[in-house]
Amino acid sequence: MRLLFPTHAAVAPAIKKWDSDRKAVNALRFSTRTILSETFTPNERTRVVREPHRGVYNRETIYKILDEGFVCHVGFATDGQPFVIPTMYARVGDAIYFHGSAASRMLRGASAGIAVCVTVTLVDGLVLARSAFHHSMNYRSVVVLGQARLVTDPEEKMAALGHFTNHIVPGRWDEVRQPTDQEMKSTTVLALALDEVSAKVRTGGPIDDEEDYALRVWAGVVPLRIQAGDPLPDARLPEGVPAIDRRRLAARHT
Repeated sequence: MRLLFPTHAAVAPAIKKWDSDRKAVNALRFSTRTILSETFTPNERTRVVREPHRGVYNRETIYKILDEGFVCHVGFATDGQPFVIPTMYARVGDAIYFHGSAASRMLRGASAGIAVCVTVTLVDGLVLARSAFHHSMNYRSVVVLGQARLVTDPEEKMAALGHFTNHIVPGRWDEVRQPTDQEMKSTTVLALALDEVSAKVRTGGPIDDEEDYALRVWAGVVPLRIQAGDPLPDARLPEGVPAIDRRRLAARHT
């Protein structure tokens, strides 16, 4: 009997098989690049030029930034016109996946093999200096360059959608209805290998001109962070359904 609305039990074996196969591939890749695994090798396209002391190429640091963010911006050019589109994403091993409507200009262009630039930025604080010129922000940002790959394998595509869902709230995929065949057909998923990658990070307080330190104006850092508020139930939520536990959102960063 064909399932019009697949259950998690129906698709879980395929997802687990794909994840298992992917872990095996990643393990093999890791074993062949142990020496290089901790750091991305910068090239002329990824090396941080302005303020190079803030450039970061450590794989663990970069992956933590990607795992903490919610939105990436995908830059590409079509017929000489540049576009930058915000979209959701998820990192899976040594690749990031992003998705959207099959009719999306971004996804049509990227799936055709055009070059893309994907960025993720986290703002950690406002840096207030004694002069307007030296105001800044503390931030962590990642830039990924490459050509995206259209995901056509049904199992990989389903697994990617599971990672998107769990990237928002860990464990959410197991609680909700799985995509139907029509929803799968109307969704395009792209994968971008994390090969050409760099990060840039600023921390610390303002750096003022020496003569400005005597000015009687407050200077320092105002920390910023994303914090979940109290859940607001949907108007058609049945009575008795417990609210989502906000602590699950914090689990994204552990």
